[in-house]
Amino acid sequence: MEIIGSIIKGAINLKGALTSEPNHIDAQQKVLEQLLKTASETDFGKKYGFESILKSKDVQKEFARKIPYFDYHQLLEQWWHRVIDGEENVTWPGSPDYFALSSGTTGKKSKRIPVTNEMIESIRSAGIKQVEALSNFDLPASFFEKEIMMLGSSTDLQEKDGHLEGEISGISASNIPFWFEGYYKPGKEIAQIDDWDKRVQRIAEKAKDWDIGALSGIPSWMELMLQKVIEYHNAETIHDIWPNLQVYTSGGVAFAPYEKSFNNLLEHPITVIDTYLASEGFIAYQERPETDAMKLITDNGIYFEFVPFQPEYINQDGSLKQDAPSITLADVETDQDYVLLMSTVSGAWRYIIGDTIEFTDVARAEIRITGRTKFFLNVVGSQLSVNKMNTALREIEGKFDLEIPEFTLAATRINDEFHHHWYLGTKTSVENTVLAETLDEVLKKANKNYKVARNKALKGIKVTTVPSSIFSEWSGTQKKKGGQVKMERVMSEEKFAEWEAFVSENISN
Repeated sequence: MEIIGSIIKGAINLKGALTSEPNHIDAQQKVLEQLLKTASETDFGKKYGFESILKSKDVQKEFARKIPYFDYHQLLEQWWHRVIDGEENVTWPGSPDYFALSSGTTGKKSKRIPVTNEMIESIRSAGIKQVEALSNFDLPASFFEKEIMMLGSSTDLQEKDGHLEGEISGISASNIPFWFEGYYKPGKEIAQIDDWDKRVQRIAEKAKDWDIGALSGIPSWMELMLQKVIEYHNAETIHDIWPNLQVYTSGGVAFAPYEKSFNNLLEHPITVIDTYLASEGFIAYQERPETDAMKLITDNGIYFEFVPFQPEYINQDGSLKQDAPSITLADVETDQDYVLLMSTVSGAWRYIIGDTIEFTDVARAEIRITGRTKFFLNVVGSQLSVNKMNTALREIEGKFDLEIPEFTLAATRINDEFHHHWYLGTKTSVENTVLAETLDEVLKKANKNYKVARNKALKGIKVTTVPSSIFSEWSGTQKKKGGQVKMERVMSEEKFAEWEAFVSENISN
């Protein structure tokens, strides 16, 4: 009898029924005021006059007027280098116990993002909200007795100068509530293994000892882990090993590119729930099964602002121009890409996280991630966002019955003429020239700016297909495998030259 599962499900349903939906606009106003009050005596708060902002007639408007935009490098150079050096009360009271080593997109040097105790509590609270939202999905009581495989980075955090460092998934997993430890897999011992391949090998060896009902992690690395488990046990699908697997929560990466290849590892479809956990905080989670959009968490220590994603507001490196206009949640609209800004209980202020989002339901504060500011390809006016790239590739998948979970591209010059060179991670007998012609036509039909560019300075598309495994191997050379590492979709010419050399060497080998 599923007694325990029924009790847990009943408690979640009851909590959901008793919890009212916050007024998101009011909640954001309160969050901003609390952030300003708490940090008013920090060096940052004194420099920018938080106390005077709090006394103004329109706190949100005055906050936006007085505080500049900061990307990571600007905040590090002006403020966070002092936090890293151990100074207190710089951008947030006290000093953080943790630093998240961000490795979202590939790059040699990790960012060090402060993670305060207040942020740990914020992430934990957001996780509970997500669990409560499971009451909206049609899951049997037995599901709530199963174990959860959380595939993040290592929980073996490194001690440095009185604080601990690691990726945010490792920090979060090392702070799970005691009551959750019995459900959490692969467990503390395996989770502490730093080497990705060794950790996955141990997971494969232990897999049959666990009754996994849910998976959580970045899609690309989750796929590799599932493939390893299936291969190790000589199984057909992952359901041969974990027959009660019913839910997968992805994190911070669009699932659509991986859907076909992921589903091929399953015996039957499972419920996919999107979440948005970044090194800077737990931003949003999918609350309803009717949509794959995610609800911004507006009452949990993070204040959001939005800048319309227009080329004239963006610098070449993906940062914002200081005169770019920002708006609050009260003024956003659907069908508009926005650059997401965050001010948080970890002492980030008007921080450009680097993601672009769109609202699908303003009243519910529901969003989708549409891309990265750095991955916006606007050479010669083509104006291609990652969202548009993904949409085009889904059409290519359908037309040729392909799986294309990974891709990257760059604007390259051939005889002083611009071309877009795409590398697609797929296995196919379709000629590269055919794929290029089809992709070109799809983009022309879907994007008028691209069509205009193709009639002028953008002379064409080139496509090269490579095994999908090349992308994970590349990520492994740039940083560690696993965790929060995500593939760079748009590369500079310099980075693309490194990529092509890497591909050439590894394909030939």
